[in-house]
Amino acid sequence: MNRKLKIAFTLALITIIYNLVEGIVSVQFGMSDNTLTLLGFGIDSFVEVISGLGIAHMILRMKSSNPNNWDIFEKTALRITGSGFYLLSAGLIFGAIMNVIQKVQPQTTIPGIIISVISIAAMYYLLNAKIKIGNELHSDAIIADAECTRTCFYLSMILLASSGLYAIFKIGYFDSLGSLGIAYYSFKEGREAFEKVKSGNLTCSC
Repeated sequence: MNRKLKIAFTLALITIIYNLVEGIVSVQFGMSDNTLTLLGFGIDSFVEVISGLGIAHMILRMKSSNPNNWDIFEKTALRITGSGFYLLSAGLIFGAIMNVIQKVQPQTTIPGIIISVISIAAMYYLLNAKIKIGNELHSDAIIADAECTRTCFYLSMILLASSGLYAIFKIGYFDSLGSLGIAYYSFKEGREAFEKVKSGNLTCSC
């Protein structure tokens, strides 16, 4: 049991570290290249780091017990995560509107294509690894975390589609549409975070 929990904890740490690096790189290129979708993707990664810390803390608790509810630390992380996702969603919607009005276009979306391809591969691995270890531990919490990783996978697909279409057609609207897609999933994740706090259950409806 301890070995499997160590695997689960390692996966949580990988998720945190990956999202931190991904966030730094994405925000840097998003700002320098005027790519709103990539910028939003990067900020989303930072918010995911906070959520990941709550998950890692939960797995540590599982070593001594079998938690069925979030504790104070995890609820606080969820509230911060939910608020962060709501703010990101609002910012992306406002940014998309301003980009359309001012006819702002990215300088390039090549970094977005590269980052999204790497992220798709990473999230696919983490998703399947978390589901596997979650089933082995019969842990609804870890499986719920895996389902939340699935959302990150979808966000990577949105970034790839948006960046790829702009690279081909050079139409700025694709970047704005991509940012709205990320805004939608960010709002959804924010709502689910607050629902978890309210219910206290270790579930995810991503």
